[in-house]
Amino acid sequence: MSTVPGTPRARTGIAPATPTTTRVAGPHVLQASPHYTTTRRHSLYGTEDRVVIDPGSRIWKVGFSGEGKPRDVFYADAKNYGSLWSWSRATDPAERAEDDNMLAINLERCMRSVFHESLLAEPKARKVILVEHPLMPLYIKDMLARVLFSNLQVPSISFASSHLLSLLSVGRITGLVLDCGHLESTALPIFAARPLFPQLRTTPLAGSRFSSHIRALLLLFGSYLPPPTSLSAAVNVPAANRTTRVPQEALTDAVIEDFKTRCCFVSDALESSLGDVRASSPPSDDPSDHEPPPSSDPAMSESEFSRGSLGQESAAESEFSVISHSTHPTSGGEARNENHLQVLANMYMRHSTATDLHMRVVPPVSQQTGTGRGTLIIPGWIRERAAEVLFEGGDVDESSVAEVILDALLKVPLDLRKTLASSILITGGTAMLPGFIPRLHAELLRATAPLNTSSTQSRPAYDRYASLRPLVPHFAILNNPAPIPSSSTRANVNAGKAPAFTPATMAWVGGSLAGALKTGGVEVAREKWDESDPAQTDQDDDVVMIVPASEHVPRNVIPDWTRGPLPMGAPPAVALKPPPSPQAVGA
Repeated sequence: MSTVPGTPRARTGIAPATPTTTRVAGPHVLQASPHYTTTRRHSLYGTEDRVVIDPGSRIWKVGFSGEGKPRDVFYADAKNYGSLWSWSRATDPAERAEDDNMLAINLERCMRSVFHESLLAEPKARKVILVEHPLMPLYIKDMLARVLFSNLQVPSISFASSHLLSLLSVGRITGLVLDCGHLESTALPIFAARPLFPQLRTTPLAGSRFSSHIRALLLLFGSYLPPPTSLSAAVNVPAANRTTRVPQEALTDAVIEDFKTRCCFVSDALESSLGDVRASSPPSDDPSDHEPPPSSDPAMSESEFSRGSLGQESAAESEFSVISHSTHPTSGGEARNENHLQVLANMYMRHSTATDLHMRVVPPVSQQTGTGRGTLIIPGWIRERAAEVLFEGGDVDESSVAEVILDALLKVPLDLRKTLASSILITGGTAMLPGFIPRLHAELLRATAPLNTSSTQSRPAYDRYASLRPLVPHFAILNNPAPIPSSSTRANVNAGKAPAFTPATMAWVGGSLAGALKTGGVEVAREKWDESDPAQTDQDDDVVMIVPASEHVPRNVIPDWTRGPLPMGAPPAVALKPPPSPQAVGA
């Protein structure tokens, strides 16, 4: 008689004290680190991941590839919050050599801080991905490579374009990337992961100009309460009697940076643009009768004001009174400039909803005998309208951030314009201002709007962006937090669909992704760098060529797109006749 087999049961016995471990099916499974809130264990205990460094002129972002955010973000000059370099160099050879030596020392200090303090990694066992700006000077790239190869002895360096890496971080290979950094704003079209460097456009309206504009506005329209000389004076003397002008020593770079990053935001554009109202409003003796200045008033723009006011503080102090804002003219040109700036302040004040701020600052040396710190009183309209300088266009040399995008679209081929216009990506630290990206989209629409033909003001003979007007429905910003519905399906699909990475870290995230995929830019090995050293020994003649530190020539192994030949373009439509043969000439 057959019996039905029973269900096999587990063995009974004593459970082992050590829990059994399950074998991982493959190396692609990620496990968390016990000490860091990351998902890459071998970033700490192995050497597979590369070190991704995004060296900005002010802020550096560093970390390991394969991670979603940098391990450390720090100021390159932590004391003064200044820039390590600028786009201009000294003309005097001795001064230039001194500046280069200081830059090399600062770069070495920052690089050693990256490996020995931020990442706690051994540089000799780590490959490096260097995120580079397309217009970074070649001598700075040579200094970075010299520090990494000669001092830290890294195995290799991969140079990758920051715009391309930013586009890779959102899962795209085609788009128009605008990088609003500290020194300048740069727009670069990218098609099929190939940057179109000849179509690059740039403007100096960026974080540096924004900071100088904030400082100029605070000097003219802000108020300052010095610390009281005694505790009884703080109670008995009213604050209105102690209010003075803002001393320039109180507006340090640290104060401006703190105010810019924590208090400023970008508001919507006014209902009528300044240019239209300037043209339509008649001249008036009373600046309060009209909002902007009249068209006959050759007053300077906000951008010119932020450039020139820093060097003319003594004149500005005599022209303006922060407390009373006197409007009585003293001379022709000064009165017109005073009228212009005072009318702008009144207009912004009437349309502003931001509240005033009281900010504690370190008083100047002459006032440090009092008790406590000084108080900086900041009008609310400065918080809201200080960023208007970034959107003020019309200048050939200083285009607005919206005009930079449109100028880049004008340079690309016609069949790429629709694709690039619907895939715009905004990156950079300046783009982190609240409301910056929606305002930029509105400025794109306003810049491509038809001209007002009823205006009496003289206009250019041509419509600058008339050829881009059919692209207006297709404008879409990938990381727009508040996209506007459009009639274009392409724009609705792309607008606001980028991952929620902060604009300042997109380039680093793209470098992290490229390192995890074992891809990147042009890789330069340390052996290739040593072979290209001009100060090497000739084995045959035993001649040693020693190059001074201040006369280092950038080596040819460093990739630089500006040294390569530009594309020739399409062949001519009419075929050229071949030259006559010698037999035909002889006949």
